[in-house]
Amino acid sequence: MIKYTVLNSDKQEDKAEPFVEEQSKYRNEYLKNIEETVRVLDERKLLKICQVLDHQPKLYFFAKGFSKYSAEYIEYLYTLNGFIVIFPKNHEQRRLAYRNVQLNDVVFVFDYEGEDDELIQIIQNLQSQKEYALLVSITGANNNTIQNMSDENLYLFTDELKVSGVDMTSHVSLIVIMELLLYQFMEYEKSKQ
Repeated sequence: MIKYTVLNSDKQEDKAEPFVEEQSKYRNEYLKNIEETVRVLDERKLLKICQVLDHQPKLYFFAKGFSKYSAEYIEYLYTLNGFIVIFPKNHEQRRLAYRNVQLNDVVFVFDYEGEDDELIQIIQNLQSQKEYALLVSITGANNNTIQNMSDENLYLFTDELKVSGVDMTSHVSLIVIMELLLYQFMEYEKSKQ
């Protein structure tokens, strides 16, 4: 019995150690992803977006899945800073919302993979109408369909994480990009005074 207990306790310790090591590595990678996201932000792109935001357009946020929860926070930030934000949260609302996009509005599409069929269809419908000021996508740093359909694309870096088949990939980098864009806009507004 003692031998069995000792053997099992050794196995449990072995299982715990890699988890600690993996967490340590994950934390380092987590920070590296945020740093890389900030490092590759193109200031010219941010300034171009700020010039369009200066006309106080309505902002449309299109996001699905886990990106929706980050987009809710981003919606809150931009609304607090005086923007009118339209953020359709389900398929039916997204299907109808893009029809209301007008000539001066800015459309943001958040999709890490950049290959979501519904979001691609929305972009195609928008492009056929040609009635928006700017279409900005935020996707992973891979060559993807949504990035290629956008006027401007900003890259985010993150490590994909699935737990029990559920996507738990961090979207902190998405929030970082949109916060930095907002801060750049605030600085842009101040420099005009």
